[in-house]
Amino acid sequence: MHCSVYKGARAPEHYLFLPRRDDFDAVPQAVLDRFGPLEHVMDLRLTPGRRLARIPARRLMRALLVNGCYIQLPPKDSSRAATAMGEHLSCAGTGFPRG
Repeated sequence: MHCSVYKGARAPEHYLFLPRRDDFDAVPQAVLDRFGPLEHVMDLRLTPGRRLARIPARRLMRALLVNGCYIQLPPKDSSRAATAMGEHLSCAGTGFPRG
């Protein structure tokens, strides 16, 4: 599975994962507004056994298939970061996905 990763100018250490490069259709406008201008960071080829730093690859793949995108929070104090960004912001509309 393909995955493109973006970071936003207004959300340091927050990353947006998409299943297709530059396809922001599944990303709520509120998320795009909070991230600010997006910068493409990298492309990944996901497989169930691939090791990732903060989330199991299977969970990321499932989030991309079900929600159309995934938001990764900074590793330190995720609850504070979620509050600062707004609990309502997510690809699924139910708060930030947890890694």
